[in-house]
Amino acid sequence: MKLGVVGLPNVGKSTLFNAITCAGAQAANYPFCTIEPNNGVVAVPDARLDVLSEMYHPEKYTPAVLEFVDIAGLVKGASRGEGLGNKFLSHIREVDAIVHVVRCFEDENVIHVDGSVDPARDIETIETELVLADIETVTKRLEKAQHLMKNGEKKYAEEVETAKILLEHMNDLKSARTAPLTKEQKEIADGWFLITMKKVVYAANISENDVGDGAEDLEMVKKVKEIAAKEDSQVLVICAKVEEEIAQLDKEEKEMFLEEMGIGKSGLDRLVNIGYDLLGLISYLTAGPKEVRAWTIERGTKAPQAAGKIHSDFEKGFIRAEIVSYDDLVREGSMNACKEKGLVRSEGKEYVMQDGDVTLFRFNV
Repeated sequence: MKLGVVGLPNVGKSTLFNAITCAGAQAANYPFCTIEPNNGVVAVPDARLDVLSEMYHPEKYTPAVLEFVDIAGLVKGASRGEGLGNKFLSHIREVDAIVHVVRCFEDENVIHVDGSVDPARDIETIETELVLADIETVTKRLEKAQHLMKNGEKKYAEEVETAKILLEHMNDLKSARTAPLTKEQKEIADGWFLITMKKVVYAANISENDVGDGAEDLEMVKKVKEIAAKEDSQVLVICAKVEEEIAQLDKEEKEMFLEEMGIGKSGLDRLVNIGYDLLGLISYLTAGPKEVRAWTIERGTKAPQAAGKIHSDFEKGFIRAEIVSYDDLVREGSMNACKEKGLVRSEGKEYVMQDGDVTLFRFNV
């Protein structure tokens, strides 16, 4: 799953991405993976894996991961190809959700492209370019559907109606995700890969001096929260510069630093967890002496499809899943103890996996 990091120049986007990639490089149990110069993979923090590792002392420890993509910078006119607009738009269409970095700090040494710091205006600038790009996409879809509708196929009539609703909404420069679509219409629109249909987390980038108590109540942060609330998006208050420093520390130094700063978790850990939740993802766990691992699946996935994440043969020859809850396993201390108390369940093909299920799949091919 990919999260695209976007933002105007000089808002802290590159600093935050550097923190992400550095954190990946420093992760003790999951080596940083560079797929391209602007792509980085980081582990999803999961304390359950640490506990299971203490129980099983496995040869391998493999957390769930998220991929972050540093999207090329955006300027006004990107929807018309200005700057790196076309490259920006092609890359952002490929991500599953967006991390929009918004500058919420004053610094006379860091010039703003528009001459002053205004989070609401900055968000509007990027949102406008993305909406304009989506208007072009939907207009083409409408023209195609209208042409094909002449053959009398009902599905094209539904596409026409969906496109018209979207265009009326987006012509007011509103994002597609806030359009008044029915469930069926949203499913149609999802197939068009609209940029502004993607979920967003706004990373309100504050100064080092504002880190700690009171950060959530800063006037600039409040502006970001007001916009996010209207579209049901999430806001993460973060200092990219501090995160870059934290990412270079080892585990003990990091914990001491966070304690001194009065922060429970690093912003990066919070960002990864929010991204995981934003995409509707959960983890089921496998544990044993060979490997302790978290497997990423979408919420609502049934047991056979979850098994297919390990290997396609597991899904094809699925017999059953033997499952114990993480809490039960930790409390009892072993799988055998859980079996003796009847805590290990045998689940079939219709079972919907739950976050934290510790699972052993039985299959035959």
